[in-house]
Amino acid sequence: MQHCGTQTIHTPRLLLRPFAQEDRCSMLENWIADPLIQHEYGEPVYQTEAQVQKLLGQWIRQYQQPDFYRWAIIEAETNSCIGQIAFCRVYSDEATAEIEYCIGRSRWGRGYANEALSAIIDFAFEKSGFVRLEAYHRAENLKSGRVLQKSRMRVTDTVLRFVRAGEEPHGEVCYCIERE
Repeated sequence: MQHCGTQTIHTPRLLLRPFAQEDRCSMLENWIADPLIQHEYGEPVYQTEAQVQKLLGQWIRQYQQPDFYRWAIIEAETNSCIGQIAFCRVYSDEATAEIEYCIGRSRWGRGYANEALSAIIDFAFEKSGFVRLEAYHRAENLKSGRVLQKSRMRVTDTVLRFVRAGEEPHGEVCYCIERE
């Protein structure tokens, strides 16, 4: 499996790039301190700059690993970190990655999550050795569901996360896309 790590990606309205310590204030302002956002994708709430600084330190160190993929979603117009998108699980032995994403509530409904997801799909299939990308959302998370429904991904029975755990998805809707 050929890995290339997190690389900067430009879209019409976004800059997807590795996180930097300078992102902590806009992260706190836009999404990482919001209990609703963090709950929707199963992450803890970070309330202080010190907490975010520590998290960013971990992510920044992980950028040295070629199989680490996590992007800050920067709104080009404001140069503000409005969310994140990542391959939260990488299965090198099967050339598959699982995608997670979040966008701050003040930016919902503008198509930013779809724009970032489309760019990440293109990146994965053009720049790396991935042959399959997967994602899922809890059935009650309708906003995340709409993002995946509008994407090029298609509904599938399960994803590797559940297969490897010997579990069936219960209350989750699974999606995938494969390299053509």
